[in-house]
Amino acid sequence: MSIGRAATEYAIRITDDDGAPTQVGDTGNLSIRGVPGLSLFKEYLHDEKATSESFDEHGYFLTGDRVTLLDHGFIRFSDRAKDMLKVGGENVAASEIEQVIAVVPGVREAAVVAKKHPMLDEVPVVFIIPQAGVERAPPELHDAVMAACCAALADFKVPREIRFVDEMPRSTLEKVAKAELRKMLG
Repeated sequence: MSIGRAATEYAIRITDDDGAPTQVGDTGNLSIRGVPGLSLFKEYLHDEKATSESFDEHGYFLTGDRVTLLDHGFIRFSDRAKDMLKVGGENVAASEIEQVIAVVPGVREAAVVAKKHPMLDEVPVVFIIPQAGVERAPPELHDAVMAACCAALADFKVPREIRFVDEMPRSTLEKVAKAELRKMLG
């Protein structure tokens, strides 16, 4: 399932974290170059710092999206870079863990965020809205989630903590506000 490929008025680059171009099948960071003010936004209004941090030295806009390069220039969305966790030096996509948990019976919604860890840098923590609500969630739901994660994920990707909540903080577009979840970790 691709999201398409770049239109002729755009140039795209997909690079690894060191800036090297990715190969077909690899996932990397998406950058886009167009005509500023015409096919691509020109600047952040009254915020030169944000503008300069959002473009590289070649005029490419750093989208913050991670995509997988497919055959013939097609790309597939993978994740947002800020939703990547760094666990013991390994990149872990929050969405990979969320997809495993989402299909566990009794889970209505799950969101994974990073918690600081003294040795591993970060570890995954999952917030879950139980189907029946926190008060009526079956006691075995915690164990079912952990069993699913242990069966489907590498050890370092398994959440170190599960927190059951009745609702998730939301952004204006009704997306889960993961920054707020990180604050809840204390």
